[in-house]
Amino acid sequence: MIEIIKGSTQKPISSEQLINALSETKELNGLLYVGYPIFSTPEGRYPIDAILISPEKGVILIHIVEGRILPDNYQDTQDDIYNKLEAKLRNHKALMKGRNLDVPISVLTFSPAVTTQQDADDEYPVCSKDNLITTIENIKDEKFEKYNHLLSVLQSISTIRKGIKKRNIAKSDSRGAKLQKLEDSIANLDNQQGRAVIETIDAVQRIRGLAGSGKTIVLALKAAYLHSQHPEWKIAVTFNTRSLKGQFKRLITTFTIEQTGEEPEWENLKIIHAWGSGSGEREGLYYNFCKQNELEYFDYGRAKSKFGRGREFDGACSNAVDAAKKILPLYDAILIDEAQDFPPSFLRLCFSVLGDKKRLVYAYDELQSLNTLSLPSPEEIFGYDSHSNPIVTLTEKSQDIILEKCYRNSKPVLTTAHALGFGIFRNKDPKTGTGLIQMFDDSHLWEDVGYSVVSGRLEDEIQVTLERTENSSPAFLVNQFDIDDLIQFHSFATEGDQIQWVVEEIKRNLRKDELRVDDIIVINPDPLKTKNAVGPIRAELFKHKINSHLAGVDTTPDVFFYPELDSIVFTGIYRAKGNEAGMVYIINAQDCYESFGRLATVRNQLFTAITRSKAWVRVLGIGPNMDKLKKEFERVKENEFKLTFVYPNAELRTKLNIVNRDMSEAEKKSLKKADRSLHELLEGVESGDVHIDDLDAGQVEKLKNFLLEKD
Repeated sequence: MIEIIKGSTQKPISSEQLINALSETKELNGLLYVGYPIFSTPEGRYPIDAILISPEKGVILIHIVEGRILPDNYQDTQDDIYNKLEAKLRNHKALMKGRNLDVPISVLTFSPAVTTQQDADDEYPVCSKDNLITTIENIKDEKFEKYNHLLSVLQSISTIRKGIKKRNIAKSDSRGAKLQKLEDSIANLDNQQGRAVIETIDAVQRIRGLAGSGKTIVLALKAAYLHSQHPEWKIAVTFNTRSLKGQFKRLITTFTIEQTGEEPEWENLKIIHAWGSGSGEREGLYYNFCKQNELEYFDYGRAKSKFGRGREFDGACSNAVDAAKKILPLYDAILIDEAQDFPPSFLRLCFSVLGDKKRLVYAYDELQSLNTLSLPSPEEIFGYDSHSNPIVTLTEKSQDIILEKCYRNSKPVLTTAHALGFGIFRNKDPKTGTGLIQMFDDSHLWEDVGYSVVSGRLEDEIQVTLERTENSSPAFLVNQFDIDDLIQFHSFATEGDQIQWVVEEIKRNLRKDELRVDDIIVINPDPLKTKNAVGPIRAELFKHKINSHLAGVDTTPDVFFYPELDSIVFTGIYRAKGNEAGMVYIINAQDCYESFGRLATVRNQLFTAITRSKAWVRVLGIGPNMDKLKKEFERVKENEFKLTFVYPNAELRTKLNIVNRDMSEAEKKSLKKADRSLHELLEGVESGDVHIDDLDAGQVEKLKNFLLEKD
């Protein structure tokens, strides 16, 4: 079977006929790209009409003729395509055998509208719909062992790590060696990722996937591809975590140079913050919207005062969209990463500035919202027209892409993160009668993100056991590792014990395990306490001549790692998002066991911290709450890293959202005051100091009726 991925093409009619012809055959295997790749040549960018990569036939380059006349120079075009591809592939040593390219390449011309085909020419074949399959089948079968590496080269993935400090591996069994093997195994995009990158539609596109499924790389590749195909377009790439800016710039630059031979034209391709406050590095989508439409701009302080704590950006965006009389187009395409951390009003703002062609691509993780609110459906986000029809519906497969494979986290690590994030094995809460903290309203989201049902059913009030599949959590992520070493929880009696343990482990990582400084992240989940919490560990590391930096505090907010300074990154959870490392230390995790008025948030912080790891995770904390969190993890291990729970019904899901919601300081204060007053009243009634008859009868009756109704 041939998997087909369709990009932007200048030959739409003939390309569609090629797709139809190849999609109908079951005799051939491989991957067909249409409108991709684009090569860098001395003459500039060079787009390929179509390319079929087959494990049996090798590479088949397809020159497409759109009109009814076969060009006189079609042989020259075939030669040119062949030479351009060969020159590109010769730059990759792994594709060579001695002095020869070890990749079989064939070329043909597909001209479905040409009524009179050329006489048979084995060297320069010309095909119609009728003889296309036969022509391909007649190509000699090859033992093509470098299929995956070729895919990596053509997808530009082989260039991702350019510029990153080279590993010096002396021991084949060291952590550094294992990490190198792991990175080499993630050599190419899977078909879903490839589709998300290349398939271009003039409408809204949603990309969903777990942490580690490649969303950021996909968006960077997509931005570079769109920019290479349409250099005149105004394209914006935006995100929530500021430290992602440097990563996006590196990836987009690498991919664009790979395809065009030139740096991106940054005037047309903007890597831009969501809020912003001015021009240059301070430029932002919201700021540009206000400026373009001559609207009042709210900075954070004024937005907080006007719209209230927690609604600063939501209020600013809603106010701007509502106030704009005639919204002027600003961009031809907008790509949004970490969309789960933005209010729907920001997506509406982006949608409104796209003009007639609504090329809005937003990527998000259902399970990684640090404010506990997942994104609503497209219908809810973008609303309805005057005839009550939804403005946006995701009807085509290419509009709603789910990346179910997780290439960052192994099954034990990811399942642990989900178990703790949702409270799957948490002790029962007397308020709710369950340990669960939060749950999807749509139960089948579990299957969408790569879990399979081992037993039971994904239905309300039914016990279900879920497990990651090998397809969604590839075996190579765990095969070379000891599971007990992959993820560990440690509880310490004092802060000093935690500090000394982390320092000794980092020393070992750098001096014996052959890990680099950018293989290590130290995360303190509570962003408000991070600066003070990490200070003593950093001071102790400095005594051992190990440099460190606090991301966004003693460095620019737009860069996360500093391998050139030989410095280990310490960070709070918000700056950690979107970044990854081989070894992740999570300190003070006791703060994530429970938190009055913030339970769902702190559990999401722990989930996000754990899923930063490409290999090893160390979850560390102090005192009784850390002991309880460690026991929760041990239940995950005892259950063989499967999730077993009774799926809550709609009423209980609502109750979970209420009980575990994020409360403002005023709400917490009010609730504590009410709880204290109720406690004093009950004590007074029990002791006889307060008589029921002395209380207001109407108020007592109202309370009784309310409790009966809730019961």
